[in-house]
Amino acid sequence: MSDGKRLIEPFTGSGAVFLNTNYQNYLLADTNPDLIDLFQLLSKEGQTFIRYCRKFFTPHNNCQQIYYQYREEFNTTSKKRRKAALFLYLNRHCYNGLVRYNRSGEFNTPFGLHKSPYFPEQEMFRFHKASQKAEFSNINFKECMQSASRGDIIYCDPPYAPLSKTANFTDYHSGGFKWEDQVQLAEISSSLAKRGIQIVVSNHDVPQIKKLYKHCGAKIEQFSVQRMISADTSNRGRAGELIAIFE
Repeated sequence: MSDGKRLIEPFTGSGAVFLNTNYQNYLLADTNPDLIDLFQLLSKEGQTFIRYCRKFFTPHNNCQQIYYQYREEFNTTSKKRRKAALFLYLNRHCYNGLVRYNRSGEFNTPFGLHKSPYFPEQEMFRFHKASQKAEFSNINFKECMQSASRGDIIYCDPPYAPLSKTANFTDYHSGGFKWEDQVQLAEISSSLAKRGIQIVVSNHDVPQIKKLYKHCGAKIEQFSVQRMISADTSNRGRAGELIAIFE
């Protein structure tokens, strides 16, 4: 991505791109309120919040019974600070680190049988320091992208189009991400590019996505990556991805 003063991420996720770039400012958005609450508390409280979260990472808490008790509490509590710490605990103790919700918006990923779940203390402190020049927002990608102005750069890492008809996993949060959303994302990107906003979008390298972004005027770059999430570890091979660039 080229130089710009502000990087906008409508699908922030783990914040990996944010943490590995150095823009003057950031707008980091996600439709998952639990993720944004965690980021905001970490940004505001820093080491105090990190120490609070560490209390959940004990050998005693690394068991199935405690995990499901905490998962039930997470799904019912209204205490934002405790829920944010539990969100981190669940993410590190659940199966494959998978953030998944049911149709009622309840976190439902099962226990992960980790020998010794890693507490990301240094990573959290690094995030806290970097986040002092970031704004976090619990909004959808359309609202986020429309807030951009000339000179901003937008990086979109949406839920990917399925590789096959049997691989349609999109419910990282309740509501999913449908084909109509993929089309809207491409069309908004094309429209904003005409206003001088550079946009980069990643997705699976599948025919319908490639056709969509070529139709919307994007430059396409293709590559392959290691597929990490699969119930069958022997099936975690390489998958084709693409980058659509609007300039």
